[in-house]
Amino acid sequence: MPLTLIKEDGTGKADANTYANVADGDAYHAGHLYASAWTAATADNKAVALVMASRLIDAEYQFGGTRAVASQALQWPREDCPDPDAGDMVAETIVPKAVVEAACELARELIIVDRTAAPAGEGLKYYNNAGVQTGYDKADTRPIIPAVVQAFLGKYGALIKSKSGSVKLVRV
Repeated sequence: MPLTLIKEDGTGKADANTYANVADGDAYHAGHLYASAWTAATADNKAVALVMASRLIDAEYQFGGTRAVASQALQWPREDCPDPDAGDMVAETIVPKAVVEAACELARELIIVDRTAAPAGEGLKYYNNAGVQTGYDKADTRPIIPAVVQAFLGKYGALIKSKSGSVKLVRV
């Protein structure tokens, strides 16, 4: 049975499961140089990837302000979230275009590879098989949220699992 996408439209839906629908993803990828993984995917796989991307965005990011509706399923829409481009706050009745595009970009990345899977050699420093030794660098792992998606979302919040221990300060 195919997944039913329920796109958050800025009203704070209690049953929303995605920031973007397949049509949004298709439109975003029409202008993407490396869209082949997206365009080759079935509509059902695109839908699943968009839902997973929205879940990961909500799990990995702390956005400015607070949820606009207490019962909403996703992090957006938000109240009192600074918009550095407008010099004001993001309207509490929208999901910013950057969030929609971040979901589309992350969905494509998820179609390419499972970014949530344990890295090869997790827990090992070296593996020796019949005299062939393989070394693993534990610091060299693919982030769950790619740098491009982080760039889309960075103006509205911060990645929760930041290794530096620093947080972005916002004056209101």
